[in-house]
Amino acid sequence: MATEVYLVRHGETMFNQLNKVQGWCDSPLTVKGINDLKRTANALSQVHFDNMYSSDLKRAIDTVHLMKDANVVSDIGKIRKLPEFREVFFGTFEGDDINQTWDQVAMAAGIGHEDDVAKIINKVGLDKFREATKKADPRHLAENTQELDKRMIRGINVLRDLTKDEQRVLLVSHGDFIKTLTIKYWKDSDGIHDIVFPNNGSVTRGILHDDGKFEIVDYNIDAEKL
Repeated sequence: MATEVYLVRHGETMFNQLNKVQGWCDSPLTVKGINDLKRTANALSQVHFDNMYSSDLKRAIDTVHLMKDANVVSDIGKIRKLPEFREVFFGTFEGDDINQTWDQVAMAAGIGHEDDVAKIINKVGLDKFREATKKADPRHLAENTQELDKRMIRGINVLRDLTKDEQRVLLVSHGDFIKTLTIKYWKDSDGIHDIVFPNNGSVTRGILHDDGKFEIVDYNIDAEKL
């Protein structure tokens, strides 16, 4: 039995608002973040889910409970937390100013000063961007492509085992993780290297097939279009 997976990005957080790097570090949802999530939760309130899952970071946990509380057609028990679906880890840069961080990453990538992450990725590609982030990190703890890819594959395998008897589930995760997962598993992937960053509270839909194959079929859908 194939399982339909609704990947929801958590709501806006304080670090999002303050323009700080936020991977494994955490900060609370803002009022705007909660209000945006209520729109997503309302749009999904009549969609039946066999289960709901979440990254183990608090901003994701708070988000999934908003989805659960608003849903009137699903009987969801205890939320299972999946650390495999955490955000990308940025090592020593966690909590730092985003623009200053990306400027250091750009220097490590050999392209001079640049504080716009989209422009850096456009110039060097996502893989080299990850390697440059690890290189620029003074303690070299940031996840590179290989480490992140291994975690994503492990996450899909864990999800496959958990959902083998479930037809539709909701899973709250994070922007960079969902974006990278989409690049890897987009159904019509033809060597795509980058896509727009998903909005807070947006929905990305995937299908986990009986044979374990995973594919993304819809990406970054906002509440009003659900």
